[in-house]
Amino acid sequence: MKASTAPLAAWHIEPLNPAEAPWPLLLSADPSREKVRGYLAGSTCFAARESFQREGQPPRPGGRGEVLGLCVLVALRASVEDGSPPAWELMNIAVTETLHNRGLGTALLRRAIEWARSQGAPRLEVGTGTFGDQLVFYQRAGFRVTGIKRDFFLKHYTTQLWERGVQHRDMLRLTLNFPSNSSGG
Repeated sequence: MKASTAPLAAWHIEPLNPAEAPWPLLLSADPSREKVRGYLAGSTCFAARESFQREGQPPRPGGRGEVLGLCVLVALRASVEDGSPPAWELMNIAVTETLHNRGLGTALLRRAIEWARSQGAPRLEVGTGTFGDQLVFYQRAGFRVTGIKRDFFLKHYTTQLWERGVQHRDMLRLTLNFPSNSSGG
């Protein structure tokens, strides 16, 4: 029986200590261990976890279920200099491969968006390749292309990144702007 056809266990999203983020998941979305180390410390993370421990499995720390997916956000430095709430960047979002297209990634992205809004952020940004499923994923959530970093993946990654037989070269910057909250709170 394929793992992807097995019923999806009950799950929930909760904050995750960055030090507890599973490296295999982090590296599935960003294959540069150096880059991940650089942004993981000081980040805000959320995990999609199984809501209960699997029968027959060894106990997990705190009795929590397995991490099925995660997302990592960091404050954009340029936006905090004037004292206003920072914009945030989604640096990493990943779901266990056998659970792709099951709604976990969308739920994690929604949580990241809701959390950034709750922090008073003016926007949420993400950098991604110029093609592929991830681009459609972000556009479905309302992100718009706001820039391009030519040759980003060639200059900043020691390993070539390929998808569907095409090499990733350029990075698209996408932004989801939040309406300003002028009523205060």
